[in-house]
Amino acid sequence: MFKLSSRTIVLSAVLAAFAFGSVASAASAKRLYMTCAACHGKDGKTPLMPAYPKIAGQNKAYVLQQLKDIMTGARANGQSVAMKGVMMTAEGEPRFSEEDLEKLADYVSKMAP
Repeated sequence: MFKLSSRTIVLSAVLAAFAFGSVASAASAKRLYMTCAACHGKDGKTPLMPAYPKIAGQNKAYVLQQLKDIMTGARANGQSVAMKGVMMTAEGEPRFSEEDLEKLADYVSKMAP
């Protein structure tokens, strides 16, 4: 087993954001989830590292609230710093609209746990 540094994790998250972060509001939920898959796994239950949660099948309202809390800084624990880098631009602007977050939370909630 190999050990990833927090620097590597943040870099991976930022690269994922650049690769998929400019997704338009009308994008499909599956495409939106591609950003998440880099760390949480394609199926939402095989995370890159044990510290990352398995999110497949999680409650929609819970996922939505966590996403919002990470974006605003209300949640700043664990790997939230890396996620905030994916969800916000360097200027502090959100990469995802409210509609995107709703679609994403719905998609995750419908994934097989």
